[in-house]
Amino acid sequence: MVKGRRKSGYSPDAPDWQIEQAGSSAVLFRRGEPAPIVAEWFRDRYWRERNLIVGKEPGRGAVLFVRRGEQTWALRHYRRGGAVARLTVDRYLWTGLERTRPFREWWLLRDLHNCGLPVPNPVAAHVNRSGLTWRGEIITERIADTRSLASVMTAGGIDAGAWEAVGATLRRFHDRGVDHADLNAHNILLDAGMQVFLVDFDRGAVRTGADWKRRNLNRLRRSLYKIARTGGGAFEEPDWNRLLQGYGSAA
Repeated sequence: MVKGRRKSGYSPDAPDWQIEQAGSSAVLFRRGEPAPIVAEWFRDRYWRERNLIVGKEPGRGAVLFVRRGEQTWALRHYRRGGAVARLTVDRYLWTGLERTRPFREWWLLRDLHNCGLPVPNPVAAHVNRSGLTWRGEIITERIADTRSLASVMTAGGIDAGAWEAVGATLRRFHDRGVDHADLNAHNILLDAGMQVFLVDFDRGAVRTGADWKRRNLNRLRRSLYKIARTGGGAFEEPDWNRLLQGYGSAA
């Protein structure tokens, strides 16, 4: 177990979620869903054949936006990064269903959403086992009318109030012990009223201690400067100081 991590979400007798298994596939979802969640929903082809794809967020962790009734869902397939991706794009070592990344992220999002933190509502998670490895996906509700912090920067910059709102929101997560493993400008969303949301909690965890909080903030700072260096909008030290001001004022 990673030092300082507190187990979140998993309880074999939890009353609000269930797992349906069929062959090598397992699907995790909330009890009381109006329609059964089926493994086919986690395949791009299912939505493409029905002309229900309404958008896509590119990148290694590419997200497909699909329409399901009155809702829009975000479908993300788990993919490898770094040197490991040269050996396998999307397979992970099997160490038990409750340890798979889609299930762990779903349970974490369920807990965070239930306690009122601004995260997407999880719909379902899917894992398909093949021998000693697995592949998987997660579906969440899309947060409407939002843009990533990176795209807002690129479009013309952010005012002081927005930077402070980002900092204050990060403090809310940190005070709850929530470690976002990949905190960067692409995983922070803002709506028209500058309300802030965090997305993509793959490898996220609830932790004790404080060192990880500094690592979170330092990772975000590097991300913001990288975007500015590559022509993605202005970002300077006073902007970072405003973010920290918002972070401090939320104490």
